[in-house]
Amino acid sequence: MSVYRQFCHETTDENGNIKDFTLNIPENFNFGYDVVDEIAKTSPNKRALVWCNTENEEHIFTFSDVKKYSNKMANVFTDSGICKGDRVMLILKRHYEYWFAAIALHKIGAVMIPATHMLTVNDLVYRINASKIKAVICTSQNEVPQKIMSALNQTTIRPKLWCVQANIDGFENLTEKTEAASEDLLRVKTSSNDPMILYFTSGTTGYPKGVIHDFTYPLAHIVTAKYWQHAEDNGLHFTVAETGWAKASWGKIYGQWLIGSAVMVYDFDNFDPKQLTNVINKYGVTSFCAPPTVYRYLARKGIPNMPSLKHASTAGELLSPDVFRKFTERTGLTLCEGYGQTETALLMANFNENSAVAGSMGTPSPFYNIELRGKNGESVEVGEIGEVVIIPKEKGKQAGIFISYLDNESQYNYVWRNGVYHTGDAAYKDENGRFWFHGRFDDIIKTGGFRVGPYEVENVLAEHPAVAECSVIGVPDTLRGQAIKAVIRLGKGFTPTKELELEIKEFCNHRLAEYKWIRLIEFVAEMPKTISGKIQKTVLREQSK
Repeated sequence: MSVYRQFCHETTDENGNIKDFTLNIPENFNFGYDVVDEIAKTSPNKRALVWCNTENEEHIFTFSDVKKYSNKMANVFTDSGICKGDRVMLILKRHYEYWFAAIALHKIGAVMIPATHMLTVNDLVYRINASKIKAVICTSQNEVPQKIMSALNQTTIRPKLWCVQANIDGFENLTEKTEAASEDLLRVKTSSNDPMILYFTSGTTGYPKGVIHDFTYPLAHIVTAKYWQHAEDNGLHFTVAETGWAKASWGKIYGQWLIGSAVMVYDFDNFDPKQLTNVINKYGVTSFCAPPTVYRYLARKGIPNMPSLKHASTAGELLSPDVFRKFTERTGLTLCEGYGQTETALLMANFNENSAVAGSMGTPSPFYNIELRGKNGESVEVGEIGEVVIIPKEKGKQAGIFISYLDNESQYNYVWRNGVYHTGDAAYKDENGRFWFHGRFDDIIKTGGFRVGPYEVENVLAEHPAVAECSVIGVPDTLRGQAIKAVIRLGKGFTPTKELELEIKEFCNHRLAEYKWIRLIEFVAEMPKTISGKIQKTVLREQSK
């Protein structure tokens, strides 16, 4: 029996479609002990992680292996003074050490902060200062250790530094330390309400917000894995995501392991559709999830036969009907879209592939009470646009929804006003009960599967001497979903030229993580503004259509 069943009650119809879902959460629930170690105890040889990279290395780890190595790492951490509640940043790309480190940190009650290797030095400085980290565990690749050292030189924070699989000046070799450590670990007392993971998500009017989830978060992803991604016991699920993003929590560890599925991990830097599908076929991947950008590439290059694949899903941005159609024609599989946020688990999805419709967010997860509301809190009619809100089924918090913003109680209270969680996303519902995404009420840009806050890009743009005023928006792009466009009013003495456009792009993109790069620039004489003097991004977006 899959371990997840002891933590939930589920009701399905005669076709296996989920109708109702509730959780039974022990007060001391800890994913490390109660899921990983429990499976290792009852099924020690059960596959947990199938890993390969572009250098043709491969490793297959059982749950017994994950228990052993996570215990060893936990002992390394505690011996170095890392305690319950301490914050530890992980920049491990898709290295298999991420899974050992994540479970080790959960076991000792430390707060894990996943981050992408694409962050710049300035990005790291902000995150280090904001979270006051006690340690960093990183890859040796992509100059990440060097960027971390440069960032630390601009802060007063002095964390413990570990690097995997390499000896780097200033860093201890975590791989060597782990091998030498004991695999015996006494259970550390934690509560299901303790903070477990902190993700930085893009903000629209300020720096990225720290989103904190507690130890109940993994359980909310049972629905994600079983009923949306259709991962299965003893199957092999493959979600394309780097570990620095919340999508990794959705598709590369929690829900999948709870239902007994192994996770497929392909460690790569540059996306190659052919290599990706080769991995799927070589290892017999049974369920697959990727952002629309990946499916667009596949559709462009030609979708090969993938006989082991039983289900495919997507999320993160809108998927064009043409890509949807091509994938289905070639594979016989219907792409099932899903919707949620870094602040939440899965909120809506096309749970049944027989009724999935291209472009639809699907129907609400039975785990959440979701409605559309007008700006005054009123219910909206079928076909009318409203905000997606979550109304807790019981008073108080609900698993899968974040417990706080890092050091920003006022923002947390704002999104949770009147006892309702406001997503900030606009949608409408059709007569069949399907929801359709309309846009953000704020100005988050979704590009290539990443979420980018305009403020982060505008902050760098404003440093260029030619820029008097600027605004950054997302505009439709056939490959990325949205491309980042900068609208600029130049200062005195500067005139619009192609050379200046290229200079500004190079100036900014050199200082920005690649997923935040400016793709388009438009020079304007004046910016559209409100009476209070704020630039009207909605007008700029309309003018850019």
